[in-house]
Amino acid sequence: MSAYASTSHNIDTVSKADIDFISSLATSPALDAKTDEYVLILDSRVLDRECLSRSLSTYDPAMRIVTAGTIEDWRKRQMQSEPSAVLLVVAGGKTNEPSASDKIERAAAAFKLSPVIVIAESDDLGDILKAIDCGARGYIPTSVNISVAAEAISLARAGGVFIPVSSLLANREALNSVVKGSSYLNESFTPREIEVAEALRRGKANKIIAYEMNLCESTVKVHIRNIMKKLNVTNRTQVAFKLK
Repeated sequence: MSAYASTSHNIDTVSKADIDFISSLATSPALDAKTDEYVLILDSRVLDRECLSRSLSTYDPAMRIVTAGTIEDWRKRQMQSEPSAVLLVVAGGKTNEPSASDKIERAAAAFKLSPVIVIAESDDLGDILKAIDCGARGYIPTSVNISVAAEAISLARAGGVFIPVSSLLANREALNSVVKGSSYLNESFTPREIEVAEALRRGKANKIIAYEMNLCESTVKVHIRNIMKKLNVTNRTQVAFKLK
């Protein structure tokens, strides 16, 4: 009988210890810190940032998202911790424009301990590198799907820098031209213009160029006009002749 009582007492004691241990884990600073982790989305457009937040949360339910229109709006919320990553949405324009570059630099300066990832429409390699130069730790073009965006965030949070491979591959002609010291550089062509100019030199039609570069045909025409202006010519035949 006493043995049974002793055993019962031990079980009661162990159970209480287990409960105390579990309780201590629940209030552990390490777990609190993990719970406090969040990704901050900065976008002045309310609907756009809420849609992005919902998409990321649906893809990864464990990812906590906080949204704000500006850095000042985020500060007013008086969050207890810094974000684990910042998604800075650059609406319209290009990252190499002064206003966009300033926006990226301000965000990088404000969140020195958090990687800033730029989201923008352009997938031009020049725009991507400019964003990185301004302090961004990643660049997500709006042409990618939500899974790529989520993986880019994970990479930045782990200390990496995300650059879309598609942009590097799309500009392979530009990169080859730089390595070879192409005369294109003498005309101050952008990487995208170099690729379009190379396609013109090979006699490709606008529709083919647009398809191969994943661009709208109207965008290709804009690049061609810029190329003609820089080469001081009036038609694509002259472009091809001058670049031989």
